[in-house]
Amino acid sequence: MSIERAEYTADTWPIATCLHGFQPVDENGLALHDAPPEVWDAMLAEVEGVGFSLIELADSHIRPADLEPSRREEFLAIAQSHGIGVPSVHLQRRSVIMPGHEESNLDYAHRTIDAAAEWGMEVFSTGLHQPFSPAQRRALWFWTAQGPRDPDDPEVWRQAVSRIRELGRHAADLGLRMALELYEDTYLGTADSAVRFVKEVGLDNVGLNPDVANLIRLHRPVEDWRELYAKTLPYANYWHVKNYTRDEAADGSWATSVPSTMEAGLIDYRRVFKDAVALGFDGIILCEQYGGDSLGVCATNQRYIRTLLPRGRAIAAEDRSEGMP
Repeated sequence: MSIERAEYTADTWPIATCLHGFQPVDENGLALHDAPPEVWDAMLAEVEGVGFSLIELADSHIRPADLEPSRREEFLAIAQSHGIGVPSVHLQRRSVIMPGHEESNLDYAHRTIDAAAEWGMEVFSTGLHQPFSPAQRRALWFWTAQGPRDPDDPEVWRQAVSRIRELGRHAADLGLRMALELYEDTYLGTADSAVRFVKEVGLDNVGLNPDVANLIRLHRPVEDWRELYAKTLPYANYWHVKNYTRDEAADGSWATSVPSTMEAGLIDYRRVFKDAVALGFDGIILCEQYGGDSLGVCATNQRYIRTLLPRGRAIAAEDRSEGMP
């Protein structure tokens, strides 16, 4: 399936925020997914207040596949009242090759794709990462502890490719892009492996979410961010962006990282955005941030990103918040 491509300017490019700044479960144990409308309204008012008109729904916060139609319409009505569109869903830590959960996770992904279409979304984003290990749950920053690893097993690789292709075909049938997120120790954990994987899936609507920051934050030797982007940007159709400061020993014996604004971190996004635009990237950009005032930093990053994008009149630009639920 060929997905229609559009050209945007700095003013019209669709930039969304994550909801990391909002607790998925409150102090009384109530999940955001099950929260009353006034909680959703307060959250989306904050999003509107910092200047965002688009959000990504990560299933860590709200699960579109498990929301009753009446609740879905309630959420969308509240979002619309704040001028906020919901163009994408990110399904995380539900790997389709997770031992003992392969079939249930595959079914959940299919249901999420159906829900994304029902919500009027454009992108289904996912990956092969699994739930945090006990060590990751105890750590200040989860990326400083070891998580699950995809096995070096050709048969499991083939199963992963086959199941992702199945999901990609489903997404294509419903007019959705599908994006696969770079993530350490998965088959999408290095540039070469991620490119090989998406090529083997072999569908026009399935591309990469080149979240290179997921890799440069690791406290161990990592690929150079320039090489990571050079190899993965040609396959990008959706993009999580964030940044970290990083320091490391020349002999690779130690490394450390801390979340930063996009402008202040290791990755030179001014250079990366020039490359992305030159390669024809036209996907939604999703601002992420861990720690501190996540929403505030995402707002700062959105303003920075718009200084990096092309100016002038777009050929086929549109405001994705207009007419969206």
